[in-house]
Amino acid sequence: MKRNTGKRRQMLAVLSIAAVLGMAVSGCGASPQDVRTDTGETGGTETETAVENNPAPEGEDNQIADVSEEEETEMKMQVEVGGSTFTATLVNNSAATELAQMMRNQPVVIQMSDYAGFEKVGSLGTSLSTSNQQTTTQAGDIVLYQGNQIVMFYGSNSWSYTRLGHIDDLTGWRDALGNGDVTVTFSLEE
Repeated sequence: MKRNTGKRRQMLAVLSIAAVLGMAVSGCGASPQDVRTDTGETGGTETETAVENNPAPEGEDNQIADVSEEEETEMKMQVEVGGSTFTATLVNNSAATELAQMMRNQPVVIQMSDYAGFEKVGSLGTSLSTSNQQTTTQAGDIVLYQGNQIVMFYGSNSWSYTRLGHIDDLTGWRDALGNGDVTVTFSLEE
């Protein structure tokens, strides 16, 4: 019996050392960029926290801090529909960045159809990166569905979407969307 207990202790010691080494090694190659995630809350990202807790050594440029400052700048787009123009604030994620890049080249024009009496949906014609999360939308939300469809809400729905942005002022939003199909033009605010 003592022999099994000794082997068990040796095995636990080896596993403990391996676990500690694994954690240490996994952190060695990580940079604050590797641990960045959108928190979905105002007040910053984990990148900013990582930069604050691990400042760059004296004399080195702190490129990560520069990226965080850029991320804090809100990107705005114009949404033209039904003869009205609305301003929307884009969220900070890959899909919204990719959409903004498309709009830098030229305005993005999408034919959108009414669906279920609470949203307009239309094909983007290309796929964007997704970071789908179960979401309960509200009027004014603009999301990506299945990576290649833009959905704009005038009602509420719960589904798995990638958030793109939100209309800043909903005055006239429902009336502009109307009851049928619409043509929507997305462009970067100048």
